[in-house]
Amino acid sequence: MTDGFKLDGETPGPQSGAPLGLVVDGSLSQGVEVRLDADVSVEDVKVGTFVTIQGHNNRFFGVVTDVSLGSTDPRLKHSPPQVDDPFIAQVLSGTVAYGSISVLPNLVMPQVLGDNDAKPVAAKTIPPHFSRAQMASEQDVAAVFGQEDQRHFWIGNPLEMEHKLCLDLDELVKRSIGVFGKSGTGKTFLTRLLLVGILQRNQASVLIFDMHSEYGWQGQDTDRNRNVKGLKQLFPSQVATFTLDEASARRRGVSTDEVVRIGYSEIEPEDVELLRETLNLSDVAASAAFNLQQHFGPREWLQRFLELQGPAVNELATEIQVHPSALGSLHNRLSRLKRFDFLVEKSGHDAANRMIEHLDRGKHVVLEFGRYGRDLTAYMLVSNLLTRRIHNRYVDRMEEAEGGQGRSPRPLVIVIEEAHKFLSPAVASHTIFGIIARELRKYNVTLMVIDQRPSAIDSEVMSQLGTRLTCLLDNDRDIEAVLSGTPGSRQLRTVLARLEAKQQALIFGHALPMPVVVRIREYGSPESYAQFSQSADALPAQEAETPAEQLEREISELF
Repeated sequence: MTDGFKLDGETPGPQSGAPLGLVVDGSLSQGVEVRLDADVSVEDVKVGTFVTIQGHNNRFFGVVTDVSLGSTDPRLKHSPPQVDDPFIAQVLSGTVAYGSISVLPNLVMPQVLGDNDAKPVAAKTIPPHFSRAQMASEQDVAAVFGQEDQRHFWIGNPLEMEHKLCLDLDELVKRSIGVFGKSGTGKTFLTRLLLVGILQRNQASVLIFDMHSEYGWQGQDTDRNRNVKGLKQLFPSQVATFTLDEASARRRGVSTDEVVRIGYSEIEPEDVELLRETLNLSDVAASAAFNLQQHFGPREWLQRFLELQGPAVNELATEIQVHPSALGSLHNRLSRLKRFDFLVEKSGHDAANRMIEHLDRGKHVVLEFGRYGRDLTAYMLVSNLLTRRIHNRYVDRMEEAEGGQGRSPRPLVIVIEEAHKFLSPAVASHTIFGIIARELRKYNVTLMVIDQRPSAIDSEVMSQLGTRLTCLLDNDRDIEAVLSGTPGSRQLRTVLARLEAKQQALIFGHALPMPVVVRIREYGSPESYAQFSQSADALPAQEAETPAEQLEREISELF
């Protein structure tokens, strides 16, 4: 018996650079069909594999988006022949019955590989009939995605290849980033790798709102039942850890740099409006916070409101012209904030200022939530409050720099989990996170959003994500949301649906010249830790660009 029409003794699968077949059909929008040679089995060519196609004048670089079977005789499907004899199977395979692959040719390769000045360009045509297709070689992959250096970070390997596939970190941090995938597919590990790359290359400062205490000192690898090092262990001199829950840090045996306390006077009505869904507030009740601010003053409104009891709330409702039941509901819901020990009458220090001081020194900040990470209200309140204040400071400093009164602030990437809660269509236009996403990098602040429900994120925000890294998704609406506005999205749906449940991701956007399926590199072994540390020591730090330098670079990139 044969296995997939392969005779005993045959070598398995085509190797890097091996021939695959000939182009027989296709279009620019749908991709081209490649009929496989008789000695190439469909089992050996997987969706997401890189392929090069040599045309008459151009060499194309693309990715396999589908694999199919065909035959020259329609009767074959209804009356299959007896293939117990290996000789009959060999005769039929590749002649009457054949395999084919669909290839989306994304790029036109430079004529001379290794020429650093010649870069691949987007394909605006397709190879002609009978052009020869072959597996991409390691040299092809390096020509397209670059090699590991100060600008390029090794994120993983292409399918069926051991060559390092790199992200362009300069492009990665220019616009906001999305990391998506259903629960348990490795979003946290993928996010850690991205953050390691940004820290190694010193591309920007990072502020992480660490919901489950996974990024600071250490995290969990539940599949292998082990702890893995966090950013603080890998880069102790570059990372400062803040915590809302000092007791949790002590129980875990983790030392932190600072404990965050937030005063009631720092909470604004905008923060309450964001919590409308989690606190189950009506529109009228949430809007009443603005009436209270106007009545009591911007610094005292919340504390004085929470001090009221029973009938006094109804009397206040009449005075400020808000429906009593709406104001009573707001009072009951906001009273839940009293159980948060990190909220105090007077904080004694400005947490946002302390974070900015660390960021200005080139450090990276991880804010661990401890037990409060299990409470979405606490996570949203603190993340929104601190981000709004930090963003306001960055806006002021950028405007001062544009006026010649100082340097622009160091680029900042803010990392948030459960992003759809901050960026849903109902609230995205009002929250600071929605504002940051739409501003692109105007004030040197971008987002890294991590979520398992991208369909719940506002479509305008999704369109502003420069690079998207997507692990397995099985919901059609989520897949549609991730691929919305992406060229070749129809073909990429097939690729995304075929991802393995662990350690694979579809990556596309500004940090890569074309969409690609990546087998994510190892994180958690001693060898991986050594690679991170060696790279960090070997690469020099870069100073933030001045506005004039940035303008000069952007003009040079255009021409």
